[in-house]
Amino acid sequence: MKWITRERPKIDRIACPWLIRKFIDPDAEFIFVPFDEVISQAERVKAIPFDIPNVELTHYGDRCTFDYLVEKYGIQDPAIHIIASIVRGADTDRHEFAAEAAGLWAISAGLAYNIADDHILLEQGMVIYDALYSWATHLQGFKHLQTPFEDLLVNAVQRVLEKSPSRRKPAWALALKEMIQDQIDTQLSLSLKDVSRELDLNPTYLSREFSKYFENVSYGEYIRKMRIEKALDLLENTTHTLTEIAYLTGFSDQSHFTRIFKKTVGQSPSSYRGQNKKSKENTKG
Repeated sequence: MKWITRERPKIDRIACPWLIRKFIDPDAEFIFVPFDEVISQAERVKAIPFDIPNVELTHYGDRCTFDYLVEKYGIQDPAIHIIASIVRGADTDRHEFAAEAAGLWAISAGLAYNIADDHILLEQGMVIYDALYSWATHLQGFKHLQTPFEDLLVNAVQRVLEKSPSRRKPAWALALKEMIQDQIDTQLSLSLKDVSRELDLNPTYLSREFSKYFENVSYGEYIRKMRIEKALDLLENTTHTLTEIAYLTGFSDQSHFTRIFKKTVGQSPSSYRGQNKKSKENTKG
């Protein structure tokens, strides 16, 4: 069967062919053409178009074409669902969907930069997704530092560096801290791409260096922390509904807000608000 999409594939347009060959159509042939030729060429060569607007196999809301293929073909493999969240985060610039999303974006962008031929790019990309599938199937629970001694050593070094930093924060880190602070009251909507453009820095460099100057966490984790801190303040000191708080703190919807809040704080926003209200009443009493 023939499948067709727009040229210069990066994330979804490499992840989808990998998924198609592995779970849907082992003999699939992929065709890459300019964006405005996909539909006409699909009709001419009788190929299935994907990952372009106004076709069945495309994005829906914040879910990408990979998600739709998984759902349409009923793929139940747990590893595929893990990969789906990573692909979704990388392809939509929503790196909070999965910690690995920023890395997948960096690797995919670098691969596309290095390889001009789309079919060679696809075959090289297939190797990356084979590796990601093996990780999601067999190695997801493992960390790079496995031995207790290594963990203790790394933690000790980090504590020393935190107490006695060897260098001052660079100008870009100070400017970024001010930018994030300014965004606290406007939904914290800064993406890594927006920040990189504003600071005139390479996104990959910024992603790699960010944790050195911001509490040893990634950009997405830091923004998530700021959002949760703002949510805690709103829950404690306002009567906003949970939907309103989700909007004010930059989450896509209430369910997303509730899931991240519970994962971070250990209880749901409604439980936290109720407990805080009860605590204040007991204090007054």
